[in-house]
Amino acid sequence: MALQKQQKEKILKAFQRSELDTGSPEVQVALLTQRINQLTQHFLVFKKDFHGRRGLMKMVNRRRKLLDYLKSKNTKKYTTLIETLQLRK
Repeated sequence: MALQKQQKEKILKAFQRSELDTGSPEVQVALLTQRINQLTQHFLVFKKDFHGRRGLMKMVNRRRKLLDYLKSKNTKKYTTLIETLQLRK
């Protein structure tokens, strides 16, 4: 259920600041968003998986904190990231 290596590399290439960047907030938010989307599909099938749901909530909260940090540091990157990942409607 974890991200495939090809998926992860694709996300890294799309959101990296430099060639060796793997930990910038943009990359972390993009990886978390992909994982959250996968888990959301999982919970449509397995409605009583409450332990997994707790992990999902932790990921959502971590993404929220990273987005708040990015918003306080660089609003322009924040808005482009939100638009790219389609997090707000």
